[in-house]
Amino acid sequence: MKTLTKEEMKEVTACKSTFVFKKGDIIFGENELLNGVFCVKEGLCKMTKLSANGKEHTVKLMGKGDLIGQRSIISNERTHLSAVALNDIEVCFVPKDQILSSIKTNQEFSFDVLQNLAQDLREAEGDLINMA
Repeated sequence: MKTLTKEEMKEVTACKSTFVFKKGDIIFGENELLNGVFCVKEGLCKMTKLSANGKEHTVKLMGKGDLIGQRSIISNERTHLSAVALNDIEVCFVPKDQILSSIKTNQEFSFDVLQNLAQDLREAEGDLINMA
């Protein structure tokens, strides 16, 4: 979000909401349609995936400054992972329309989002290679 203009930051601030989740709370579950993205202000959450046999696997840990849910918003798909609070966690929620508007109008922000998605993909590929 550091690549947003001052005006865009004002717009985000005006429409964002802050939520606190307790340890073990589900921020969002698999197969949900999200109406925005979450930015971790304080605390940690884990991104998990349920296997076919019902076992929960931790895919990634997310902390301060991390965005969660952006891939589902950009792809306009349901979530593939769940986000679960590992401790008391405070997150900001930014509506989908605001995020998509900034992506469409701010090239620097769009590039930043693309870099984050590319890094996620690189990490996922690394995990697959390590498992093989």
